[in-house]
Amino acid sequence: MRGILMSTALAQRAAHIVSLVSPESPADFVLRREVGSDRELEAHEKRALTGAVFSYYRWFQWLDTTRALPQRVLAALDLQHRFDADPTSTKPETLASLTLPPWALASIDFPSPEARTAYLRQLQSAPALWIRPQREFAASLARALRHTLPPDFSRSPLALHPDALALATALRYTGPSDLFKSEEFKKGLFEIQDLASQLVGHACAPEPSETWWDACCGEGGKTLHLSDLMQNKGVIWATDRHTGRLATLRKRAGRAQAFNYRAVTWNGGPFLPTKTKFDGILVDAPCSGVGTWQRNPHARWTLSETDVKELAEIQLQLLENTHKALKPGGRLVFAVCTITRQETTDIVRAFSAAHPELEPVPLLGLNAPTGDYATGHFLWPHEIDANGMFVAAWRKKSA
Repeated sequence: MRGILMSTALAQRAAHIVSLVSPESPADFVLRREVGSDRELEAHEKRALTGAVFSYYRWFQWLDTTRALPQRVLAALDLQHRFDADPTSTKPETLASLTLPPWALASIDFPSPEARTAYLRQLQSAPALWIRPQREFAASLARALRHTLPPDFSRSPLALHPDALALATALRYTGPSDLFKSEEFKKGLFEIQDLASQLVGHACAPEPSETWWDACCGEGGKTLHLSDLMQNKGVIWATDRHTGRLATLRKRAGRAQAFNYRAVTWNGGPFLPTKTKFDGILVDAPCSGVGTWQRNPHARWTLSETDVKELAEIQLQLLENTHKALKPGGRLVFAVCTITRQETTDIVRAFSAAHPELEPVPLLGLNAPTGDYATGHFLWPHEIDANGMFVAAWRKKSA
């Protein structure tokens, strides 16, 4: 096979998987269904199929639609191989015109033309696999798994503030093993969690004595991180509109031996799930997920500008509803795994203008950037080798 060794049978199977993908059945869902549960496939075959399908969507705009689907899959793998060998071989103008839909590229405010090119090149490479060890097991886990690396912040402003990340224990896993089958995972010693998501937990910086609310907890990745940072003390209210996600949270919490949380359904509306006042509230809001497009390239071609607008309205409403539960001096942390203007700086500008009783505060030891939105920080994929993320925070002024 061109570029990456793959049998004809596997190439045809990858093409079959692509044929099953639709907006209603995204690529990652189909891969879990068709590949993840197939016990006859070897681990390296599963990796090859996953890589082939995701390469197809990374290079989707480059492919000749008149060719048969298996040939397009092989062509995408060939493009991926050539790009991996020399990312600078593809001109920045070509990347800009073919890597993303035009509306998406126009919605991102890059700090410089060089940053835009670096971001687009990052999008076309395979994503890193990050794990979050429980803090007390971080050193021993790195030795046990062997194939691990710490974060490299040399390309990020975070490099200027190492003290802010003194507690960070993230590890990049580079080995061949299926981590879900490892004894360390079964014992709850670590979670698979992207570095950008872990940085959100460190931005919250909860204390063991505090009461926190993870308002949109999903399946609980950040809830469990908050619990670990709080040394399994204090209280965390974890809410989500989907009971199935909360059930998954409970299973994960049991494996991790995390007990300082309460899982409750909440639909995001004005009627809050409790009268409790919080030291901190994390609103990890539903978003377009543009920051995850390196990991989930199929989503580039299914999301629309209308979707982004609707999600931004939901995000602003969630902030409006949740901030009422803050104690004086309490902090509201807003996080989205996207980098579109409409869901980041526009949200912060609007919310700050409407709430003078809340003062913006910097995060992760970074100084707030200049501008009328006062604070908020982009975690760029090309700077941290992880998902793109935006984080902002406010503190409720004392009466």
